Amino acid sequence: MEKPVYVLEFEKPLRELTKELDALHQKSIENNFDLSSEVRAVEKRIEQAQREIYSNLTPWQRVQIARHPKRPYALDYVGMICEDFQELHGDRQFRDDRALVGGTAFFNGEAVMIIAQQKGRDTKENILRNFGMPQPEGYRKALRLLKTAERFRLPVITFIDTPGAYPGIESEARHVSEAIAVNLREMAMLRVPSIAVVVGEGGSGGALGIGVTDRVLIFENSYYSVISPEGCAAILWKDRAAAPQAAEALKLNASTLERLGVVDEVLPEPFGGAQNDPAQAGAALKYALQKHLNDLRGLPPDKLVDTRYERYRHLGSFMEAGVISS
Repeated sequence: MEKPVYVLEFEKPLRELTKELDALHQKSIENNFDLSSEVRAVEKRIEQAQREIYSNLTPWQRVQIARHPKRPYALDYVGMICEDFQELHGDRQFRDDRALVGGTAFFNGEAVMIIAQQKGRDTKENILRNFGMPQPEGYRKALRLLKTAERFRLPVITFIDTPGAYPGIESEARHVSEAIAVNLREMAMLRVPSIAVVVGEGGSGGALGIGVTDRVLIFENSYYSVISPEGCAAILWKDRAAAPQAAEALKLNASTLERLGVVDEVLPEPFGGAQNDPAQAGAALKYALQKHLNDLRGLPPDKLVDTRYERYRHLGSFMEAGVISS
C-alpha cells in the first residue's frame, strides 16, 4: 500500500508537476513509448519550481516546514549521529515525562549526555509524548541528567523541538514555571560544555528550559521564538488566523537569529527541508557538533561558566530612552 504524501499548501504546484512526471513515466512503461524529451521538460519545470519556492520562503512557510510530520525528530538524529544511546527515566519526584527524553550515548567515541524534546509520529505516540510539550517532571528529569553529566564530566547535547511547555492545570499545579526557572539558573552555572540544537520548533520558555548552553545551533527551517505565531496573533491581532503576519513580525528566520547573536550557527538543510534527506541533515549536524565540541572541550570549567555568562548578559540590542524634562 502506497504511503500518503504530506504536502504543504505552498508545495501544491510542485506536487502537481511531480504527479505529471510520474504519469509520463508510467505511460512510457505501459506503452513502450520514448517520452524522454517530455520527461526532461517536466523535470526542468520541477527544478525551476523548486528554486522559486524554496529560495523565497516566508517566515510562516518555514514554520510550516519546522512542523512537518515527516521531519526528523530528536531521537532520529540521536540514532544517526550517536552510538549506544541508553535512556534514563524519571525525575525521582513524580513520574517519567515521555515528552522529554534523555540519557547517555557515545558521540564520535566520546561519552555525552543527551537531553531531547520528542514528538510523536501518529496520534497514539503524540498522546504518549504529549505532542512534545514537557511537564514539570520533564524539566526536573532534565535537571537530574544535567547534574549527572556534571558529576561525570560529560558534555551535554540538548535537542529542542517543542511548541512550548505544557500549559495545563496539572502542569501549573506542579509548578512548571519554577521547574523551568531552576533549569535556567542551573544551566547557566553548568561546569561542563553544553550545546543546544533547535531541530524543529523552539517555542517560549518550554524551549529555553533546556536551551541555556554554551552554543546554540539551529536548522535553517526551524524557529526559536518567545511565542508561537498563533499565540502572538491571538494577543496582538485577536485572531489566530493572523499567524502568517505574526511570523513576519517575530522575524522567524534562522539567519536573523544568527545575525542577532541568538544562535551561533545555522545548519543547512536539503532542498525543501530535512525530511527530504534526513541523512544529509544528520551529517551536517554531526560535523557542526564535533566542531563546537572541539572548541569547548579545552576550556576549564570556570572559563566555561564565565563565557556563558557573558554570552547571555550581552544578548540582544537595547536602547535606553532619555528622560525629557519639562
